[in-house]
Amino acid sequence: MKVILLQDVKGKGKKGQMLEVSDGYARNFMLPKKLAIEATPDAINTMRMNDKATQERIAREKAEALEISKKLRAMTLTVTAKGGGAGRLFGSVTNQEIADALAKSSGIKLDKRKIVISDPIKAVGTYTVTCKLGYEINAPLTVKIEEA
Repeated sequence: MKVILLQDVKGKGKKGQMLEVSDGYARNFMLPKKLAIEATPDAINTMRMNDKATQERIAREKAEALEISKKLRAMTLTVTAKGGGAGRLFGSVTNQEIADALAKSSGIKLDKRKIVISDPIKAVGTYTVTCKLGYEINAPLTVKIEEA
């Protein structure tokens, strides 16, 4: 019997896959536990439509990530932090502060976990941080730290 998996099944396949299993296994285990549905022509068509929609969504998100990447490369973000004079700061500039300044100045909303700071920013100056935008797209962002 051909079935379409609704969930990942260990040893059989991943969600959305269509595979051939024995009738008893399908009727007594997979169908009652809602792990799979029978592969009728209607279900196959629905599966293909879902795959197509998923591919379109992924392509759209990837294009948006590339667009944001271009904006971030050309941008210099200015962040003000409380300082103690002589170019030193009280504490350090965090990725949350960078994310907030980015949202405030340019309207690009990035999660703080997607901003990677290689070394702690504890002094006034210009630094480069990496922004992970998903789909293996990373963008360098130049951050200028000023003393408040």
